[in-house]
Amino acid sequence: MEATEIAEKIHGEHEAHSAEADTNFRKLTGIYLGIVAMLLAITSLGGSNATKTMLSANIQASDVYGYYQSKYVRQTVYQLTAEQLEAELLAQPGMPEAARTKIEDAIKRYRSRVERYETDPSTGDGKQELLTKAKEWEVKRDHAAERDPNFDFAEALFQIAIVLGSVAIVAASRPLVKLSGVLAVVASLLMINGYFLLVHLPFE
Repeated sequence: MEATEIAEKIHGEHEAHSAEADTNFRKLTGIYLGIVAMLLAITSLGGSNATKTMLSANIQASDVYGYYQSKYVRQTVYQLTAEQLEAELLAQPGMPEAARTKIEDAIKRYRSRVERYETDPSTGDGKQELLTKAKEWEVKRDHAAERDPNFDFAEALFQIAIVLGSVAIVAASRPLVKLSGVLAVVASLLMINGYFLLVHLPFE
């Protein structure tokens, strides 16, 4: 066997080995992209839920504050009315006893309502209770708002990773897959942080 024949045989075997390696590479990369696509779907779900929670909590907080404001207005009206009736009693010391009694009863009712509007643990509709509820909704809203950007950035990185991985399959490029993998890892960390908020990131 001549040297050229040996060289051609070695070259052919090398090309066959290279083609087989590329085929295996493409298969593994395809599986990898399937996993990244699954993670992207999970991230999208988390981002959607965070956005819904944020909007819902914001609406609830606004509603509670609106109810609080109406309570405040009515409380002020009763307060002013009670003070006005008290002033009338002082201004008219000679008022008939029946009229005085009636006014005093009205003052007691108004004062009682003022106190009930301020705090009413039995119903949870007092101003203090409403303010507590509104702040709880604000905490939920702010928590969801802090989680949401993690999902947004994770989605973008997962999408870029999928694009790079797809190009890598066509070009059989190992470096592109490595870059795609790095982005996918970062995206996965952001996704996990979006669900559990282990680290507070300076996202607006």
